[in-house]
Amino acid sequence: MEHSRKRGRPKSFNPTKAGSIQALDRGLALLRVIAEADGLTLTDLAQRTGLAPSTVHRLLFTLEAHNFVVHDDERGHWLIGVDAFKTGNAFLRNRRLAGIGRETMHHLMEQTGETVNLGIEDGGEVVFISQVESHNTLRAFFRAGSRGLMHASGVGKALLSVFSEARVQQILYSKGLQRFTEKTVVDPNVLFAELNESRQRGWAVDDEERTLGMRCVAAPIYNEQGEAIAAVSMSGPAVRITSQRLGEFGPIVMRAADQITSSIGGMVPRRA
Repeated sequence: MEHSRKRGRPKSFNPTKAGSIQALDRGLALLRVIAEADGLTLTDLAQRTGLAPSTVHRLLFTLEAHNFVVHDDERGHWLIGVDAFKTGNAFLRNRRLAGIGRETMHHLMEQTGETVNLGIEDGGEVVFISQVESHNTLRAFFRAGSRGLMHASGVGKALLSVFSEARVQQILYSKGLQRFTEKTVVDPNVLFAELNESRQRGWAVDDEERTLGMRCVAAPIYNEQGEAIAAVSMSGPAVRITSQRLGEFGPIVMRAADQITSSIGGMVPRRA
């Protein structure tokens, strides 16, 4: 009987149909409309988006399957779901991390004279979210939002060094070990040995592995559970960041990372 069917729900739905870019555009537009209101019915959503009710039905059930929307059976309203909150909260967390870490990053740049970056892992890659540039004419530069492979990045290797072995293997399997320079580590056994050393001392090095003539020293930043969520690095020309000075710069970068960890209420795990 018609009255036994839950309000705002279709009689039938086939999630295998559709999946085009147009569907994604419509789904995102629908999310925005739902986010702006405190619960809307199917009819409301169709009217506000200008989409056919049947189209809105399909989009809602796809979003519901991924927990991006939830249906209030009492009122027949659609609301934002928990995974949409988690996605938005990730943006706020990164923005908060970048904002709180900015002062420490400035201090690290002044202390070392080199460009300082803050990066996170996303989809097995490094994404740079904040930078404080060096005053030197010859300096490293990474545009905010730029991405890179983790095995050839100081930030990436700092994070890999404290990830679980299973997670590291999954990332390396999916992304590969591309060679960028003659110094890029492309042997998994050599890389794992280096990551183990980096974990024990608390900081990692990109020794001209992404770009010849440029070195990077990085250390991980942790959340309140002691999980690595980001890393801070200093990058510059190898003529200034010499092999002999890595032992000097490493602890400085690690202390900056620990300071940012403390500033966000994180917990630094015990090191060997």
